[in-house]
Amino acid sequence: MGNPESMLLTASRREVLRWGLACGAAGALGPAARALAQQDVAGRDALPGPKLEGLARHPAMFWEKLPDRKVKCTLCPRECEVADVERGYCGVRENQGGEYQTLVYGALCSGNVDPIEKKPLFHYLPGTTAFSIATAGCNIECKFCQNWEISQFRPEQVESTLVTPAQLVRACAGRACPTIAYTYSEPVIFYEYMHDAAALARQQGIGSVMISNGYIQEQPLRQLCRQLTGVKIDFKAFSETFYAQWCSGHLKPVLATLETLKEIGIWTELVVLIIPTLNDSPQEIKAMSKWVVEHLGPDVPLHFTRFHPTYRVTNLPRTPVETLERCRQIALDAGVRYVYAGNVPTHPGENTYCHACRQELIRRVGFQVADNRIRDGKCPRCGAAIPGIWSQEQALAFRPRA
Repeated sequence: MGNPESMLLTASRREVLRWGLACGAAGALGPAARALAQQDVAGRDALPGPKLEGLARHPAMFWEKLPDRKVKCTLCPRECEVADVERGYCGVRENQGGEYQTLVYGALCSGNVDPIEKKPLFHYLPGTTAFSIATAGCNIECKFCQNWEISQFRPEQVESTLVTPAQLVRACAGRACPTIAYTYSEPVIFYEYMHDAAALARQQGIGSVMISNGYIQEQPLRQLCRQLTGVKIDFKAFSETFYAQWCSGHLKPVLATLETLKEIGIWTELVVLIIPTLNDSPQEIKAMSKWVVEHLGPDVPLHFTRFHPTYRVTNLPRTPVETLERCRQIALDAGVRYVYAGNVPTHPGENTYCHACRQELIRRVGFQVADNRIRDGKCPRCGAAIPGIWSQEQALAFRPRA
């Protein structure tokens, strides 16, 4: 961990926070308690490969050389300018002698077989599973992050397994998972690994979905989407103030990402974690819904999910179900055709209904599909085409629009 006094003298406020959290996790809680705390988001039993000792260095993509051996990262909107032997904001990309490196290429701290509905993706191969993986790190800092034990830690502070893209693809195929999901933390920060694994997976008939905050520049996004088969964006709020105060980020780059995804033509779903008093006003939900319809179209599924107190936001209650129902109705009234209420098992808002005749098409219980009546991508009652990805052939056939 290093000398605490020297770390406090040289670290930024953000790094002091991370160091303090790491000390609490590794010291005060103890290894067993820390492992238990991370069990849900950092399972490693499903991962092939050895325990990682040290850092998983690999040449980074999307950066520029600057004078005095500095570099400028062009992967995400932060465009960090990084001096020699320093790291970018995400903590997993490092300048070594004027050459930029990723430190987490294949350094997986989480590997689980999940229902695709857990991402959540409701119009992408419903009822199937996804081999879900993550590394440490993130390029924003949400104060309500549900997976902060890995997203807000540096790679040295999280136990990881070294897994090559080939090993990952074999593990996915061996478990009959049609999809790899890059998720839990922020996959943009392990871009190189995601890019290479997704490319190899596609060659082997396996799809790849990115579960992301959307904080990425246009050029790397376009290149990545040549390999992906679907995207889910965590849309934090429709407010610059919210992004700045609660996520250490900005709204505009996320809107740009969503518009680029629309132009590319890749299947996309949106999730909004509704936090009481922070992003749940009817005015904001109406403005967000209208923007979605006007800029992305009415067929993009929009999930409003229930907040649970965690990380640095423990003073607010869980989201009332009535609030989710109100948000859902506002979005439906604004013209969004497929709107869901999430983290509320057995609620009717979890189900999929035909936008034309309102027939129930998919009934869900939590993350499980109890009934799926969609046939060949259509409603069996009225024949309306239901937007989504309904077969692996359809998923793998995706190619970005020119």
